Amino acid sequence: MQMMDAVLELTIEDLAQDGRGIARSGNKAVFVAGALPGERVLAHVVKRHRQYDDAVVDQLLTRSPERIEPGCAHTAVCSGCSLQHLSPQSQIEFKQKHLIDNLQRIGKVAPQRLLPPLQRDVWGYRRKARLSVRYVEKKARALVGFREANGRYVAEIDHCPVLDPRVGRNIGVLSAFVSTLDARACIAQIEVAAAERVVLVFRHLQVLTAADRERLAAFGALHDYDIVLQPAGLDSLIGLDGTPPRELSYAIDEHTRLHYLPLDFVQVNDSINRAMVVQAIELLEVGSSDQVLDLYCGLGNFTLPLARCAQRVFGVEGDAGLLARARDNAQRAGLHNIDYAVADLTLDHSKSAWSGAPYTRLLLDPPRAGAERVFDYLPGSKVERLVYVSCHPGTLARDAAVLTQKGYALAAAGVMDMFPHTAHVESMALFVKR
Repeated sequence: MQMMDAVLELTIEDLAQDGRGIARSGNKAVFVAGALPGERVLAHVVKRHRQYDDAVVDQLLTRSPERIEPGCAHTAVCSGCSLQHLSPQSQIEFKQKHLIDNLQRIGKVAPQRLLPPLQRDVWGYRRKARLSVRYVEKKARALVGFREANGRYVAEIDHCPVLDPRVGRNIGVLSAFVSTLDARACIAQIEVAAAERVVLVFRHLQVLTAADRERLAAFGALHDYDIVLQPAGLDSLIGLDGTPPRELSYAIDEHTRLHYLPLDFVQVNDSINRAMVVQAIELLEVGSSDQVLDLYCGLGNFTLPLARCAQRVFGVEGDAGLLARARDNAQRAGLHNIDYAVADLTLDHSKSAWSGAPYTRLLLDPPRAGAERVFDYLPGSKVERLVYVSCHPGTLARDAAVLTQKGYALAAAGVMDMFPHTAHVESMALFVKR
C-alpha cells in the first residue's frame, strides 16, 4: 500500500457490516465504499477518524470475480443500495457470514444447522419506503428519493428499480411534480405504501393552498395514486377530501389478508414475508394442542397463521393502534382462538397475567434493540421451541447467549434477503429446550 497525494493503493481484505470493503493503511483500518474482498484499488480518503478512515474507490486495479454491473445507474450516488456491485449469490453469502460471525463473536454460540437462505424478488420488491424531499433553489427543482451516499443531501435520481415499479419508474415525474407546488420548499417527506393500490403520504410543514390540493388530486388521478396528507404527527393522516385514509391490505397466504393503514409497520418485501411466515411455523412445529405466545405481534403477521395451527395464540404489541387492527384482522379472518394485550416490552411484565400462562411455543419479532428485557421473565419452563426473527444480528447474538444460559440450544439459524442490494441482515433462529 502506498499513499500519494492523499490517494491510497489498498488491498481489500473483507466486507464490513455496512457493505464497505475493509483494508489497512499503516496502523489504521480503511473502510472503502464500492470495494470488494480480494480487489486492489486506488481510493481517496473522504473522512479521517482516530482509529480508521473512510474512503471511496477511484480506480479498480484488480477486480473481484463476484463483481457485477449494478442494475441502477444511480447506485454510485444514492444510499438506498450499497451492494448492487456484488452478485446476488455473494450478497446472501456475505449476510450469512455476517450472521454467523455475530453469533460466534458476541453470543459465543453456533447453530447446529444452517437454514437455507430465503431469497425471492431482488428488483421492485419494496412496498414501503420513506422518500426524502428537498427543494433546491439554485436548480429550481425538487429532489425526491433517498439520501446521497454521504447522507447530507437528497440524491438526484429519476427512477428506483428496487421500489414497487408503480412508484420506482416515476421518481423523476414525482420530483417534477413537487417542483410545481406552492409548498415545494415545505414538503419534507413522501411515504410510499404499495399494496393493491399505491398510497403517497405527503408530509408538509405549512398549510397547503387550494391550488396545491387541486394539483395533488390531479396528479393522483393521473397516476392512480391515493394522495394522503400528513400535516403534523403520525396520527394526523387525512385524505384530500378531509376523510381518514382508506385501508390497504396484503395476503399472508391463500386464507388470510391483513388490513392496515399507510404508515403502519409491514415487512418491506412481500414475497420474503410470505416465505418467512411459512418457515417460522414449520420451525415451531405448532400442533393443535399448543399454546403460542407471539411477542411484538404488530398487525398479526404471524399471529393469524399461527392461530390456524395452534390451540390458542396470545399476541402482545406495544402500539395500541396496531393491536386494534390486529384484533380486527383476526375477526375478519374468523379466528376466535387469539387473545391480545398492549404492553411495552422494554418493561418488566413478570407480574402480568399473560406472561405466566403455560405456553409451549414462543415467537419473537423484536425491533433492532432486540428482546433482552423479555428474557427476565420468559420463556417459561413449558416453552419447548422458540423462533426469533431478527433485523439486527448483533442483538440476536446477544439474546442468543441469554437463551443458551436459560437452557435452550441454538438448533438452527439462517438469513432472509428482505432487503436485496443492501447490507441489511434479516435472520431467523430456532431455539429448542435442552
